[in-house]
Amino acid sequence: MSSSKKDLNYIAKIEQAIAEKYGAETVQNPKSGWSPQKEEEYREQVKKLQEKINLLEEKTEKIELSGFLVSKRLLNRDNKRTCPICETYSFKSEDDVYMKKYECCYKCYISHVVDREERWEGGWRPKKSE
Repeated sequence: MSSSKKDLNYIAKIEQAIAEKYGAETVQNPKSGWSPQKEEEYREQVKKLQEKINLLEEKTEKIELSGFLVSKRLLNRDNKRTCPICETYSFKSEDDVYMKKYECCYKCYISHVVDREERWEGGWRPKKSE
């Protein structure tokens, strides 16, 4: 029993030394300043943090495709990069505008749509031989 008393005294002395050096808050029980309101705020912070982590994981998720790791975001894009008229693939930003409005690339727009917008919007498309 005396050995456990010595241990408790030693612990108390260490706590007193820490409190003197770093302040009384360092040896307080963390639950002493906790309230239901602080608990609710903490839970909200944890939810927001988890949402950010989930969003980041979604952005960086990789999928194996033909032996390569590809970002999942790249596979889900619905961008049409191939012209349905001339079947060419384009990275040009000017083609994006015409693909959205006329469903063709800039080159096909100049060849087939300019001054014939009504006919184009009516559904006319050039034949493959044109």
